[in-house]
Amino acid sequence: MACNYDVIGPDFCCIGAQKSGTGWLYEQLRSHPDFWMPPVKELHYFDRFWRSPRKAVADEGGNESRLDRARKDARDERDLVFLTAMETLFARSEIDLRGYAELFAPKKSLLSGDITPGYSTLPDEIIERIAAHLPGLKIVFLARDPVERAWSHLSMWVRHRRIPAFDVNDIEEVTRNLLQPEVLMRSHPSKIVARWRRYVPADRFRIYFFDDLKRDPARLRSAIIEFLGGDASKSSGVLAVDHNAKAKQDRLELTEKVRAHVARFFEQELKASASELGGPAAEWPARYGF
Repeated sequence: MACNYDVIGPDFCCIGAQKSGTGWLYEQLRSHPDFWMPPVKELHYFDRFWRSPRKAVADEGGNESRLDRARKDARDERDLVFLTAMETLFARSEIDLRGYAELFAPKKSLLSGDITPGYSTLPDEIIERIAAHLPGLKIVFLARDPVERAWSHLSMWVRHRRIPAFDVNDIEEVTRNLLQPEVLMRSHPSKIVARWRRYVPADRFRIYFFDDLKRDPARLRSAIIEFLGGDASKSSGVLAVDHNAKAKQDRLELTEKVRAHVARFFEQELKASASELGGPAAEWPARYGF
């Protein structure tokens, strides 16, 4: 039987995709007066089965957990209440959907949600449980061209020393890294969307595109805020719409030769996304001559 936790639970969940603007979205919503966002961006509650409770809130490649850092940077008592409840919840091995919903009690009358790109890889049984127990939950997915997303993913892994630096002109090395399961799972937006759509009603599921974040971030921000139930007109003057905290990060060079190779690697997904996602995704295959 479905349980309704709308009163205290999250209003929405952004399920990714990783390297597709989720950090931008978190900062935009955190600065908006209609929203109260958790002090930790990525909760990783439902995808924590391969993580320890502490690692689930740890920075990639870092020693200090984001939970510890969030306590130091807590804005107010609400943040501290959330972090204490989060630590207690993560100490339990089983999924506790009521406990998860109660995390968001500090939001009170404001809108709030969980932005965790790792949820894009959740199995069907977990998605089904989330949808059944949180029937009012809105789902946001930010889609990105698989070629660009995967290359940004590898750049992040090298930067954080998740994988050794590799010769970006060595096709075999590039392919070996693209074949890593986590890279593959997150680089097939058509499959991610199809899996979530099986359980989430159409009126509570929205796809937005990284392409639009580059083209017209103000319009994209307004569209997302309005879908989530906020007043987009309150955004002006709060935080620059093109604010990008990661703009100066090092990125792997992507030559035309390697770009073409990565495109061939994802050719079928590029075509599937164009057909099934529509919008800017319809342009993706033509970028690579398909």
